[in-house]
Amino acid sequence: MRLFLIAGEASGDRLGADLMRGLQAFRPDVAFSGIGGPMMAAEGLVSLFPMEELSVMGLTEIVRHIPHLLRRVKETVAAIDADALITIDSPGFCFRVAKAAKLANPSLRTIHYVAPSVWAWRPGRAAHMAAFIDHVLALLPFEPPYMRAAGMTCDFVGHPVVSEVQASAAEVAAFRAKLGVNAGQKLLTVLPGSRHSELDRMLPVFAEVLWELQVLGVCVVIPAAAGMADRIGAYFSALGLVVTVLDPDVASVTAGEVRKRACFAASDAALACSGTVSLELAAAGTPMVIAYRASALTGFLMQRMALIDTATLVNIVLGRKVVPEFLFGRCRVGAIVPVLRGLLIGEGVDAQKLAFVETMKALDTGEPTGLKAARSVLEVVG
Repeated sequence: MRLFLIAGEASGDRLGADLMRGLQAFRPDVAFSGIGGPMMAAEGLVSLFPMEELSVMGLTEIVRHIPHLLRRVKETVAAIDADALITIDSPGFCFRVAKAAKLANPSLRTIHYVAPSVWAWRPGRAAHMAAFIDHVLALLPFEPPYMRAAGMTCDFVGHPVVSEVQASAAEVAAFRAKLGVNAGQKLLTVLPGSRHSELDRMLPVFAEVLWELQVLGVCVVIPAAAGMADRIGAYFSALGLVVTVLDPDVASVTAGEVRKRACFAASDAALACSGTVSLELAAAGTPMVIAYRASALTGFLMQRMALIDTATLVNIVLGRKVVPEFLFGRCRVGAIVPVLRGLLIGEGVDAQKLAFVETMKALDTGEPTGLKAARSVLEVVG
């Protein structure tokens, strides 16, 4: 069986690698091709071109990249020689490929992993994608009805973060000791994003927040995304802020993930850019504050089109606001600092931790996500 997979960013790379492991467990003869990052490469994928070329976000930010992305779409479609196409998130690129591939070969089975958040904004996307997507793998339990109503089949496969092995007490203690965190000192994890456009907007905000929190004597650690460590380290060094930047380029992808989970579990709080990382922090039981900025036009358009008033997955899954978030115009240092300071001294920590346990239960199907998703794919491909 031959499968062509496409992931366009770090979270998709993680999902793709998990799915590949699940598929290999059921079908050792499966052959993979496509586009992915280091995690999918570790499972045997040779990427058609670097996945990082697709890591563009924002309604206005993407415009200047369109000519290059369209060339990559054409190149990708031409490379598809498989029994099924599996696109993972990144709809801007993936849907263009799926649409063109389906037009070229109507018998090609097309599967999209991560249902678009039509319950949050642009509900018409479900009907649009039904023209070229046969099946959807959903991460959230309430998503399948939206997809089925549009004419696609859809399975809730859970979220891989639920089945990830979390850091032990010994690993947490070792991590804090290695960083030189003193007894009673607070450890703060800062996550400014995995894309260059996110760093452009979030680093200045986060740096100002850290200046304000220096009085607490907080130890700051930043687990950088692939290829971002040098830029982040240089930025904070130039400002005279002392932070520890963790480069993901360690012995192996697995070793890097183990270290990141130890970092999350060892931290007293986190300040993170909005995204999938909020669920990783929740799985580790790390209290958090979420922040996000976009261009003025992107922020305006997204807020006008939004059907819900939260972007944090913990809040979305639970249907109530547990994690404080500062998005777009509300992403201000003066608003973030007092809330984050409160978390560092214990205010609101218990409520968040209880909510995290509830969230993980809601995302659990009783079977590892990679296996659940693999079963769903095999039923579709046949």
